[in-house]
Amino acid sequence: MSNLNFEVIKKDENSKARNGILTLPHGKVLTPTFMPVGTNATVKAIYHDKLKEIGYNLILANTYHLYLRPGMEVMKDFDGIHSFSSWDGNVLTDSGGFQVFSLSALRKIDEKGVSFQSHIDGSRHIFTPEKVIQTEHLIGSDIAMCLDVCTPPKIDYRAAKEAMRITHSWAKRSLEELSRIDDFRGNVFGIVQGNFYEDLRKESALTISEMDFPGIAIGGLSVGEEKSVFRDFLAHTASYVTLSKPRYVMGIGSPDYIFEAVENGIDLFDCVLATRMARNGTAFSDDGPVVLKKAIHKFDHGPLDENCNCSACRKYSRAYLHHLVKCNEMLGGMLITEHNLTYLFNLMTRIRESIDKGNFLEFKRSYIERYYGK
Repeated sequence: MSNLNFEVIKKDENSKARNGILTLPHGKVLTPTFMPVGTNATVKAIYHDKLKEIGYNLILANTYHLYLRPGMEVMKDFDGIHSFSSWDGNVLTDSGGFQVFSLSALRKIDEKGVSFQSHIDGSRHIFTPEKVIQTEHLIGSDIAMCLDVCTPPKIDYRAAKEAMRITHSWAKRSLEELSRIDDFRGNVFGIVQGNFYEDLRKESALTISEMDFPGIAIGGLSVGEEKSVFRDFLAHTASYVTLSKPRYVMGIGSPDYIFEAVENGIDLFDCVLATRMARNGTAFSDDGPVVLKKAIHKFDHGPLDENCNCSACRKYSRAYLHHLVKCNEMLGGMLITEHNLTYLFNLMTRIRESIDKGNFLEFKRSYIERYYGK
């Protein structure tokens, strides 16, 4: 019951990095790829048409937020998110597990599911694995994540194992619910958990990999742990996740984390970092972040990035962008958002080219040295 096809077209000889083609209900996606985050059926501060112009064909939306607002009656009335938002590309929906995890004071998790209070109006709701699948069916997700239990770093072993057990139980129930929906249009991914315990990570990776999911997500990383811990547990977990399916790590978007993910054979990742940085006046560049609030840009006639073809770089000076940021003008955030997402799209293209040419690790080393100055 899958509408997904994944073909690996090139493997790096010196790492686990790989290029692929992911075919989904709304078209093809070249992997590895970065997905812009559009939590509320919109990527903040940029038109959908501009995203397509850049080259994106897969964005992320969030089940928890869309369930609360606009609500599933609206989604059903519009026959899903594509018609509702006028986005004709692919959409991946997070199950809401991370959002519920972040609302620790407002939720309760048990075997049945998770009960929580809305952060909007305090109303009470229950997410079960079955209800999340039903909700993502109404949304019309091209890739739908099943409900999982996301845990913070440094919880004890017993709590981590119980959270993993529930995640596995919910994954099984998600597949059972999916089998009862004849016209489900998308694809449901399973999620690996296990916190920061190597044996649990291995067990979860093997368990989820054996289930009948067309793709696998590695969850519970980039949740506040140190970078070295992220790196080690990503490599450890990925080594046990099947290579035959597309593999996704949630919540990473800085260049160092992107390169670590690609090196470990990760095909998909997302993060709010690029758009959040932009709204705060900071732009990506090969030489590291450009903080446009700084006075050094006040008289700069040059472009933000001479190698970039986005609207901000083609039409405007750094001085003008500095002015917009200092005045808190909306246009500033919009232009820098377009730049940051263009930059990441082009970075992914360069990464795929390096894999194709067989020099990915060399490109990674030179890029990181320049970007981080080390």
